[in-house]
Amino acid sequence: MSETIELAKALIERASVTPNDAGCQPLIGDRLQAIGFSIEPLRFGEVDNLWARRGTTPPLFVFAGHTDVVPPGPLADWDSDPFTPSVRDGCLYGRGAADMKSSIAAMTTACERFIGLHAGHRGSIAFLLTSDEEGPSVDGTVRVIEHLKARGEQIDWCLIGEPTSREHTGDAIKNGRRGSLNGVLRVHGQQGHVAYPQLADNPIHRAAAVLTELVAVEWDAGNTHFPPTTFQISNINAGTGAENVIPGELHLLFNLRFSTESTPESIQSRVLAILDRHGLDYSIDWKISGLPFITPAGELVDATSRAIHSVTGREAELSTSGGTSDGRFIAPTGAQVIELGPLNATIHKTNECVNLAELDTLSSIYERILELLLA
Repeated sequence: MSETIELAKALIERASVTPNDAGCQPLIGDRLQAIGFSIEPLRFGEVDNLWARRGTTPPLFVFAGHTDVVPPGPLADWDSDPFTPSVRDGCLYGRGAADMKSSIAAMTTACERFIGLHAGHRGSIAFLLTSDEEGPSVDGTVRVIEHLKARGEQIDWCLIGEPTSREHTGDAIKNGRRGSLNGVLRVHGQQGHVAYPQLADNPIHRAAAVLTELVAVEWDAGNTHFPPTTFQISNINAGTGAENVIPGELHLLFNLRFSTESTPESIQSRVLAILDRHGLDYSIDWKISGLPFITPAGELVDATSRAIHSVTGREAELSTSGGTSDGRFIAPTGAQVIELGPLNATIHKTNECVNLAELDTLSSIYERILELLLA
């Protein structure tokens, strides 16, 4: 087994269910300190974060990622213990194998090889690791960025190891993400007996036409970088559970994944206009999970594309699809941000895994990116 695979196994066996780091960051910190990184643990609330930096001059290249994982679910659904790394059929199995402990291992070994060959590299290299990406994302990367900003540390290039690949490692680069706007809508009615509807006010009936209209809205047409904004109802609930009671309130959760053609304010305005036009008695709460960002063609995108072609012979596709990532906290600082990692087919699933050969390929790609930017 390669150094990268052995390190990935060591990380997987640490049961770091969010927000518990379970010793992953000290393990990586020790490896990085041995090759000249200054190690700075940063704990905010119940969350462990690590900032490790080698060098003091710009440009600053940052590897970013998370050591926390989602819960494994019922253990009986796994073919092997999720926190006992298992190798079979050319793959490494375990919770976090793809999302994203293997990426962290690949970053670390890439740095070890690169610094072994280029100890006097230009600029600086850093790692930003958190145990709060799979959780609320309140005391993780966002707090570290605030900490760095307060003392004037500016990230130039950031590579996040999220699993981005579809069929082969390096076939897709995320160079941006859509924004995410969540809404909690409560439609107020009047509870009553189903046999006497004239004495009640059914919020489900009142909301039906509104929901039909919201689902049909064309929010925008997207653009070169982003698909059109989408609206999805994720949960709807009303009633007491009794078949003869008209509910007094409808409770609904919805989400919009939006492009740079829309803003949270423009979306909220359109939603409220529809609700008001239908005369609903309602209350609504909003939460922005992240704003959209894009890293256009430039130094980081070019180096990443060239590195992938150099190692695999493939041309990578640029994409902004998928959910949110911690890139939403880093991009607003002015950094160029991309995401590149292993296949995402098994993330958050039982029997999560990563292909062994492609994990070593990923480490080689990371090393080549460092060479192109800092050697």
